Amino acid sequence: MAGGHFDRLRAHAARLEDTPLSRMAAEDPARPRDLALRVGPLYANFARQRYDREALECLFAFADAADLEGALRKLFAGMPVNATEGRAALHTALRGDPSGNAVAGDAHAQALQARTRMRGLVETLEASDVTDIVSVGIGGSDLGPRLVVDALSTPLPRRFRVHFLSNVDGSAVQRVLAGLDPKHTAAILISKTFGTQETLLNGAIVRDWLDNDERVYAVSANVPRADAFGIAPERILPMWDWVGGRYSLWSAVGFPIALAIGMDAFEALLAGAAEMDRHALTATSARNLPVWHALTAVWNRNALGATTQAVLPYDERLKLLPSYLQQLVMESLGKSARLDGAELREQTVPVWWGGAGTDTQHSFFQALHQGTQIVPADFIGVVRGDDPHAGNRKALLANLLAQTEALANGLASDDAHRAYAGNRPSTMILLDALTPQSLGMLIALYEHSVYLQSVLWGINAFDQFGVELGKQVANRLLPALNGEAEADDPVTHRLLAEIRSQGL
Repeated sequence: MAGGHFDRLRAHAARLEDTPLSRMAAEDPARPRDLALRVGPLYANFARQRYDREALECLFAFADAADLEGALRKLFAGMPVNATEGRAALHTALRGDPSGNAVAGDAHAQALQARTRMRGLVETLEASDVTDIVSVGIGGSDLGPRLVVDALSTPLPRRFRVHFLSNVDGSAVQRVLAGLDPKHTAAILISKTFGTQETLLNGAIVRDWLDNDERVYAVSANVPRADAFGIAPERILPMWDWVGGRYSLWSAVGFPIALAIGMDAFEALLAGAAEMDRHALTATSARNLPVWHALTAVWNRNALGATTQAVLPYDERLKLLPSYLQQLVMESLGKSARLDGAELREQTVPVWWGGAGTDTQHSFFQALHQGTQIVPADFIGVVRGDDPHAGNRKALLANLLAQTEALANGLASDDAHRAYAGNRPSTMILLDALTPQSLGMLIALYEHSVYLQSVLWGINAFDQFGVELGKQVANRLLPALNGEAEADDPVTHRLLAEIRSQGL
């Protein structure tokens, strides 16, 4: 069934190949209005995507055939949408009341209990002489909290300075601890299994540097391991196997967020995500923002053949969003096997990358405008700033609008070096202001879009077996680096010899 839908999408793309975006806009004056949706403080405009109304009808027919509305109901109801591991994916229950569903309701009750405990720990730390927090984690235990803290730490008042430590590189821990006073610092180790190598190595260094176990906290599903590490159970907050790491910032993994911006602001972040959840669950496909976003992603990947996707926030506070979305999207959708184990015939996730405007305009935008490869892009703007520099905000927004217009419309020239082909697709997402609510909505939008893309491709968005092999090989090679064994692979064997020659 799906194969036929992909073929029809490619047929529409071929039909539109010689129809530039500028002509689509000229021939359909209502296009900028009709190809746009608003959900609370978040507005999205798809008018500069390379599909017309006929192609859109085909996309929404695909959505109906794949039963995207039913897939969302299964997600929210706590059904085992993580089929390869036989688990639910209940990150939505961390932030909203599922009203009546037993499985999701129990998860929500657990989340509320954990949140109450987290508030108590925040208050305890606020009453102490601690000024700085070192948050130790990697991947989903780091990127989400790091993004939110960086985005919302101004203008919201901060009680604590939060410093993030993820990389196992020893220079990373040296940089984080430099200038901090152990007498006024606490640490949080975040790891679901409490077996993550990077977190345990860095955590041990920070614990020993603090020389005070009472200032070490943990967020983990493995309380016995955290306890054995020296962290008392009353300083351990829970995680659960029904929440994947990259979907977990709404849980106690958000402890660093609550410490940085306050518990009330953290709960406002959750409320914003819950607002997007309600929209995703109740809106029809034709007016459903996550559905539109997911269909657009599949169109660009499978109909247009785009191999990369840029995300370009025009707000310095969102500069970590591309890194966060790299993990969310590529770890979720980087699959080549269908749910039933059969080989997938269609291409799945493109490479996600990007950076903050206007800096990126002076680095890789040359390739976006005149390169041979067309790169679809999500442009994200914030209308109202929180700083007093209104002139800068207007210049920032002018650049945001100009880039999307120039990419779409291009510019003809007799000089090939000064010609811009245009017809480069983009989606515009505007936040009225950057607040906990709007940021929660934005992140939840991408979460739901990722899940819906997985449904359209017939893959699992909630496992990540691909990250395991490299870890297993690294564990085998540690004895070789210690001189206690040799590598079996001939290239690795030679590389180890080169490393040893430098005195390791």
